[in-house]
Amino acid sequence: MKKTYVLDTNVILYAPSAILSFGDNDVIIPEVVLEELDSFKKDKSDLGANARYAARLIDKLRNEGKLNEGIELENGGRLRVEMNHYDTKIPASWNKEKADNRILQVCKGLKEQGEDVWLITKDIFLRIKADAVDINVQDFYEKFVPEYDNQYTGRSEVFVSSEKLQEFYSKKSLAVAALLNYDENLEEYTIPILYTNQFLIIHSLENPKQTALGRYDGKNVVPLYSKDSKPLGVVPRNVGQRFMLEALSVDAIKAPLVIVKGPAGTAKTLFSLAVGLQKILNENSEHYRRILVCRPNVTMDEEIGFLPGTEQEKISPFMRPIFDNLEILVDSDEKERYKNEKELLDKIKDLFDRRIITTEAVAYLRGRSIVKNWVIIDEAQNLSPKQVKTIITRVGEGTKLILIGDPEQIDHPFLDSRSNGLCYASEKMKGSDLCYQVTLKYDECERSPLAYEGSKKL
Repeated sequence: MKKTYVLDTNVILYAPSAILSFGDNDVIIPEVVLEELDSFKKDKSDLGANARYAARLIDKLRNEGKLNEGIELENGGRLRVEMNHYDTKIPASWNKEKADNRILQVCKGLKEQGEDVWLITKDIFLRIKADAVDINVQDFYEKFVPEYDNQYTGRSEVFVSSEKLQEFYSKKSLAVAALLNYDENLEEYTIPILYTNQFLIIHSLENPKQTALGRYDGKNVVPLYSKDSKPLGVVPRNVGQRFMLEALSVDAIKAPLVIVKGPAGTAKTLFSLAVGLQKILNENSEHYRRILVCRPNVTMDEEIGFLPGTEQEKISPFMRPIFDNLEILVDSDEKERYKNEKELLDKIKDLFDRRIITTEAVAYLRGRSIVKNWVIIDEAQNLSPKQVKTIITRVGEGTKLILIGDPEQIDHPFLDSRSNGLCYASEKMKGSDLCYQVTLKYDECERSPLAYEGSKKL
């Protein structure tokens, strides 16, 4: 039996091509959805771009027939704009003028006609309301990855004999054939599956407390080369931070992309800034011209477009977390750092005045070719897969791109831990020679004892 898929506005704003994604079934767009899409047509964000794309797509299909009667799609399905069922009963307390309730009214009316109706929406509350009136409902994913707990972490724990571990210390290399992985479900050791550039904690079989850190280079396990590095005096305090430091320290030719996931307080932003500043200021590196910091929640549209000041002044409130980290980096003396606030602020301002660090809205990266920059995309969990692809494909010769974020702190209404750009990039780029990545753990939170306790208990 054919199904009837009713699309909510947010599905089309998330993925305009969703209209063509339901095979030989019927696709229904309630007329109120067209009204909502129309309200986004002048929006300068990706939502506006998707609304305009959807309008062009529907307009093209319109030439094939009457939208109110149904248009045959190439995949065998039919697209129809539904304008009926105003008399269908919905709970009396629901405002019929509200778009969500009108969509549910259409679904209920079609179901009462005998159709196998499925509402497709990314709105959690609408899914709850649909279930309350016995309407089949599901989310929509254009591009998604496994549940967060099953996603690639860029790190693994393996075991070898004490003899092989000593050999790794002396020869600085270890064959993959010597490694074993402990499977908790089977309660036995198995041969591990490794991806290129995956980080490893190597335990001795005889004495698990005896360990070494390494990285699988695609052929063998090799030691970390940056283990003694302390960029701007920042010292890694745990294994995850040592892996992160290694990924950041490799030059852009070998590792132009670094992906770091993890909870708040694990120093993702601090290390990303520290290594970048170390390379530009202290190593006299000619590889990077500047550090470019971007955050996805800076849209630069009407929301802040009329604020007075330059682009940098408009963006600065959104970049406060970056400034907080720079306060630590520009003065490594914890006792003296905050005694002269003006001097501290002047040091940070100097970095921006000399354009050693610049900030920019993510939307402004579109169409650019970024050469010899150290690029940090903070809060990358709020990017869509489309946005993260756009950013990665903007990277020019000599640029190192660092995507950092916490997939459990997503602010974007249409994204979750399976559909955000950070996790999407992580899964799709695993095993790439050009990508290093690591996921930090809750017990690697070093911000403060309270932050660590909060990450565990809250």
